[in-house]
Amino acid sequence: MTERTQREIGEDNSLLLVDDDEPFLRRLSRAMEKRGFAPETAMSVAAGQAIATARPPAYAVIDLRLEDGNGLDVVEVLREKRPDAKIIVLTGYGAIATAVAAVKMGATDYLSKPADANDITNALLAETDDLPPPPDNPMSADRVRWEHIQRVYELCDRNVSETARRLNMHRRTLQRILAKRSPR
Repeated sequence: MTERTQREIGEDNSLLLVDDDEPFLRRLSRAMEKRGFAPETAMSVAAGQAIATARPPAYAVIDLRLEDGNGLDVVEVLREKRPDAKIIVLTGYGAIATAVAAVKMGATDYLSKPADANDITNALLAETDDLPPPPDNPMSADRVRWEHIQRVYELCDRNVSETARRLNMHRRTLQRILAKRSPR
């Protein structure tokens, strides 16, 4: 670890990573370790809350949607145990309402997936008054649209007719979109 990195991260380099996507979690953990952090991983809300209670970290990266609940529950526990922690919330479904909820719960920043280790490191180490730099590889407009449609489809319990009604689009158009692969 270089002296410059140590000074930026601080003496306490503990990092909690909570995500239910195991390959992504492993890759991110290795990448953050190379950047000078000491990561500890959890794949559920319950495990994340347990770590946040027992060993509150200085930094945290928490996925919003986990299999056993909402990542904001982990943010809430961590904010109670360690008010000075820098917390980044990650989600595959970027929406203004969830970003506002995350910040209100105590998150420092909010990033949409796919976020790489550089984006996450920049967000964790940014001064609170600084605006983070724009992402190197932002999602395309087609990808954002596809993610939104998928999210609404899941929220409607995979009911095509209900999803089409809520998105104000023709059911057959929606079926064609759902049949295609996700755009990059």
